[in-house]
Amino acid sequence: MKKTQIEIERKFIIERPSLELLSTLDGYTESDIVQTYLSSEMRVTHRIRARSSEGVTVYTETKKTRVDKLSAIEEERKIDKVEYERLASLIAKGTRPIIKKRITLPHGDWLLEIDIYPEWTRTAILEVELASREEKPTFPDFIRVLTEVTGDKRYSNAGMSRAFPEEL
Repeated sequence: MKKTQIEIERKFIIERPSLELLSTLDGYTESDIVQTYLSSEMRVTHRIRARSSEGVTVYTETKKTRVDKLSAIEEERKIDKVEYERLASLIAKGTRPIIKKRITLPHGDWLLEIDIYPEWTRTAILEVELASREEKPTFPDFIRVLTEVTGDKRYSNAGMSRAFPEEL
């Protein structure tokens, strides 16, 4: 089944929080993700993802059509491992799969998604989906935002699959 929705999202570089602390918080989840970008038309990002948690792997295919720097139309569908492997062979030229650990935490009305990359030791990326463009997210005290990178293509996963940025 395919799901289509408008995604409004902001993205921040944060100091990497303690995984020990995060794992003690209510609602904490952790998964390992491999994300591969495929060739696509202009303004469309086409990716496949293998997301593993507690011994279960879920495979998805996602197409995002950028509306502006805050929002995109997102179409997503579950695929099986055979389809995932077939699509993985169509990786976009000049890219590499992105590997990350994703931590999710509820905070107020939001679900915070913290992506930890093996290329960085001191920082991580926090993403938060918003209900409206006017919404201003807040963060718990243990999250230290260094800078907002919403709309900065260097910090999109697609951009990072081409050239991983230096750590702040």
